Amino acid sequence: MTEESAAAAARAVGVRDVAARAGVSRQTVSRVLNDHPEVAADTRERVLLAMDELGYRMNNAARALGTRRSRTLGVLASDALQYGPSRSMAAIEASARDAGYWVSAAFADAGDADAVVAAVDHLIAQGVEGIVVVAPHARTLDALDAVSVGVPIVTLHSAGRGLRGLSVDQMAGARLAVGALADAGHTRIAHLAGPEDWLEAESRADGFAAELAARGLPGGPVFAGDWSAGSGYAAAADIRASGVTAVFAANDQMALGLLGGLHEAGIRVPADISVVGFDDVPDAAFYWPRLTTIRQDFDELARRAVAAIIGGADAAASGLAPVAPVLVARASIAPPRG
Repeated sequence: MTEESAAAAARAVGVRDVAARAGVSRQTVSRVLNDHPEVAADTRERVLLAMDELGYRMNNAARALGTRRSRTLGVLASDALQYGPSRSMAAIEASARDAGYWVSAAFADAGDADAVVAAVDHLIAQGVEGIVVVAPHARTLDALDAVSVGVPIVTLHSAGRGLRGLSVDQMAGARLAVGALADAGHTRIAHLAGPEDWLEAESRADGFAAELAARGLPGGPVFAGDWSAGSGYAAAADIRASGVTAVFAANDQMALGLLGGLHEAGIRVPADISVVGFDDVPDAAFYWPRLTTIRQDFDELARRAVAAIIGGADAAASGLAPVAPVLVARASIAPPRG
């Protein structure tokens, strides 16, 4: 470390220090910080190098005073316990950080409309430039519809409901899952569904029914679950008794419980019953058997949400194309016996 760097490290490094190191004006440093298009590439590179050498850290609060922009996005979550919402929240923070934004989060009970409104007010009071709502429940969206937010808003995990909804295409994912089972020769296929008050569970159930109908197959039985492995385990006996040869589980955790319940009953997967999950959680590749499932690209979902918010009200309200799901084929599907 040079003497100049050591001296700067002994106190907070500011724009003045960066300007002196790069040999430019403080205004030029400010333009680089704010992504001004009229900064020459070599000048921008010198400023960025000086920031790195001096260990400069951008102060969003100070920059907001000069630009009237907080460069902060709000995230409102009504459920962050399940894999999809929690994974999306982490991806939103990473995407926002890559774009030079901070994230401020607020949580609210989906069943309490007043709590949802209070959470929105809390974020607005912090000067957020837009809000990404992780809203898997219709009740959260109903509460938002009654609020004048005043900033761009995008909702995730809302199964694409409304113009501001952005989602992985849940129906398409369910149809991929059922199609994989049908392509293997199965005609008696059941659905282990998620809870009724979740929008994505509803869309996955609709996709299950639509694919069966499109292929001329009879409607299969639907068994209720709650996203947990325990509910999948509990459904194993009824699924076994139904006589189906394949099951589309609405998430990987329920599929895991189902695998365990079937194994305890002496039912082999996939030799006796084939199983497909949804989400492609990190552990799915290590279930036994390794689970065939539907992958959701949460990183892409977050990237699009952040881009829509930064693009302003028109971008966030213009409608966002759903993210395509992908079938991940592993070892839990086989042709039916006989």
